[in-house]
Amino acid sequence: MNGPVPPYGRGLTGMPAVPPGNSPATWTAGPPTTRLAPPGPVPGLPPRAGLMDREIRTVSAGRHAAPDDPRGGTPRDDRTGPLPGEGQPAPPAAGLPPRPSGPWSKLARRNDTAPRDPDDAPTVAAPAVGGLADTHHDVDPQDDPHDDLHDDEDATGGLDVLGAGGADRARRRGRRARREAAEQPATVEAPGVFADDHHADDHDDDHHDDEHHALHDLHDDDHHDEDHGSRRTRNGRRRRSPLANVLALLVLAALVAGIVFGGRALIGLVNPEAEDYTGTGTGTVEVRVGDGDTLSDIARTLVESDVIASSEPFVEAAEADPAATGIQPGVYVLRAQMSGQAALDLLLDPATRQVSRVTVPEGTTLAATLQRIAESTGLPIEDLQAAAADPAALGLPPYANGQLEGFLFPATYDVEPDDTAADVLRAMVARFTDMATGMQLEQRAAAAGRSVYDVVVVASMIERETRVDDERANVAQVVYNRLDQGIPLGIDATLAYGLDKNGNDLTVSDLQSDNPYNTRRIAGLPPTPIGAPGEASLEAALAPTTGDLLYYVLASDDGRHFFTASYDEFLVARQQCADAGLGCGG
Repeated sequence: MNGPVPPYGRGLTGMPAVPPGNSPATWTAGPPTTRLAPPGPVPGLPPRAGLMDREIRTVSAGRHAAPDDPRGGTPRDDRTGPLPGEGQPAPPAAGLPPRPSGPWSKLARRNDTAPRDPDDAPTVAAPAVGGLADTHHDVDPQDDPHDDLHDDEDATGGLDVLGAGGADRARRRGRRARREAAEQPATVEAPGVFADDHHADDHDDDHHDDEHHALHDLHDDDHHDEDHGSRRTRNGRRRRSPLANVLALLVLAALVAGIVFGGRALIGLVNPEAEDYTGTGTGTVEVRVGDGDTLSDIARTLVESDVIASSEPFVEAAEADPAATGIQPGVYVLRAQMSGQAALDLLLDPATRQVSRVTVPEGTTLAATLQRIAESTGLPIEDLQAAAADPAALGLPPYANGQLEGFLFPATYDVEPDDTAADVLRAMVARFTDMATGMQLEQRAAAAGRSVYDVVVVASMIERETRVDDERANVAQVVYNRLDQGIPLGIDATLAYGLDKNGNDLTVSDLQSDNPYNTRRIAGLPPTPIGAPGEASLEAALAPTTGDLLYYVLASDDGRHFFTASYDEFLVARQQCADAGLGCGG
């Protein structure tokens, strides 16, 4: 029968032996041959298998191709049995039809005579192979600059097979190909591997264009990388550019420098010997140690003054010396660039301390206080007297009635070299104010129905009359009882203050004088405090004992007194005091 060649039925791969789309050749078929039994075994082949073991007719191109084959290949029948239509005359030779879409679209013939697209640079996925005339592809490696990329050419028969060199391709793809591969991973099956017929039929056509574009994307990205100076080694790794290497070296150098200099600074903190001067220093440097400074504070001051090189040597030396706790506030004359131990030794030497310490005992009068300050600090007595004459500038509280006497709190004071007379007196007034605030002097005096000024006057008399703390409240009781009854106080200490004499130096005429401080003749309190009362005397003046005591007489040389409410008992005790030579008058 004459007519077009009927296409072969689809085999297990789903691929027609003659792809559709070509112009079929016309030929004449003889009578069909009826096969009653399967033919016998073919020599050199395994025993006949069933229909499911048959493979499709394939075409290979490459070094095994026949020279007269227009496709550069030779038909090969790998089947183990005849295909349908065997025994019929062979059709006349004709050009092969176009390739169908599907897995075989991975095969790409090369045409070396056609102009090469710049984007079709040889890659691992599409190696450059010689033309059809050279059936064995014995190309000189020097003629092909990409010869080292054709490791998979022999395995594919010289065909452009997508998937050849897959391991290298994954490393050599551009950014776009890697992104598409991550979004839609593709599975490429090599020729000769059986796949699901239905799956191949449904998806081969859809994937053809995507795979074709993926090849172009791969070429584009490779060219893009090469245009930007990126180079790859034979194992597919990307080489660093010289600029990147230089930057990496600079970063490394900066890191090393930071470690070196930072380490030196750390060593200076950890190892005191590395950051300590040697010797006892030179020159003179004045350093002030503040009130409440810790060893670390003092060390920091010494470092800032360049007395020592670092804090650690000094702190360690001070912690090892118990005497370091006795460092007093003040100004010290040290030397520059001393060792930590040498600086500590000078701070513990009283001769280097440039501060003057003044101690004002309880009961000291204003005149005696000014004299003490002048003697201890070197301040001129005239400057001190002038400052005392302007009490308003010294910060006196209102309840002092402008009177400085009794409001310079007795304590020990450190006077700096640059302190003035007014600075010293102002500090003493401030100390009294702080003490009064702490003991609520104003509130407690008001609650007792007395003024603060009167309380201070009484406290000043208590301070002069007794040195025994547990007697102070009894002295206060005697004073308040006498005041309440209108009895003159008879305290000779007030007259001695008024006459600027010692109590033992008073004469009979002194005791009969009209001096306002003569409490033997004048009832009531003296005009001013007669000295600087301490906190204990102020407390006694605020909280006297209760009772009817009106008299007291010195009873022993340790300063204790005999207290009584009876005048007769007082006379007996006074005679006993005179007989004992304790200074009691007749």
